[in-house]
Amino acid sequence: MIQDIYPKKLNNSFKPEAKASDNSIIIVFNEGNFLLHIDESNTLSFPKLKDFDADFEPIYLFEISGEEFFYAKDFNKSGCSIPAGYEFNSLKQLRSNALNPQHYIFACYTAFQLINWYECNRFCGKCGTENELSTTERALVCPKCGHIRYPRINPAVIVGVRNGDKLLLTKYRTGFAHNALVAGFTEIGETMEETVAREVMEETGLKVKNITYYKSQPWGVASDILIGYYCDVDGDDTITMDESELKYAQWVPRNEIELQPSNYSLTNEMMKLFKEGKAPLS
Repeated sequence: MIQDIYPKKLNNSFKPEAKASDNSIIIVFNEGNFLLHIDESNTLSFPKLKDFDADFEPIYLFEISGEEFFYAKDFNKSGCSIPAGYEFNSLKQLRSNALNPQHYIFACYTAFQLINWYECNRFCGKCGTENELSTTERALVCPKCGHIRYPRINPAVIVGVRNGDKLLLTKYRTGFAHNALVAGFTEIGETMEETVAREVMEETGLKVKNITYYKSQPWGVASDILIGYYCDVDGDDTITMDESELKYAQWVPRNEIELQPSNYSLTNEMMKLFKEGKAPLS
């Protein structure tokens, strides 16, 4: 999965004292796109502070095995030009092109989550005053009413529904074009297991049993923590598809399962395990 970057390791601890140096990695983000250099071998790299021709004060994000990553929050106001050889790339492009090293792809996904949090919480939700950066923790603080805003992580489930030697596969009506599993966000007052049962019922009209936890995955694109479960169809296996959300939902024999083109997602790993007969038993 995308977070499997061993022997590299993410350190997401907040460092209020961190200051960018000439060799610090700078993430420039513009309307969902990252400024990157990608060479002929599909190796990507980020610009460093010394590559820019004007001064700005980047925000510390995280570290991966000694490399510190900073966000160029005020890049568009700084008057900096884009360094030679760099151009903007979307997350969709990064996921589709089998780029390396993987820990830089993971850095993009993680940065995406943090940057969106900074950008979407510029103003206090209680009084409307512009927030300030906390000097002691990763938080935004209102200087007028004192309200503190922390990053939010959205729990969501990925569900592998089994029917003997078949797995329930879906495709979304819009967006991602490859095979997927039933998925959805947890709602207020629900347990994760209740989310599994509700999402399967809403999307396919099926009841399930033997709900069994498999594994979790951070997924910065939607500020998610994805939680994977396998379960079994309970009773009638007739699918009643939610056509507003899905364009495909079908029981697929394990030897006919088509996997996603990359190994980044929890969804693909769960499909692959079932296809190979290695999925955990209930």
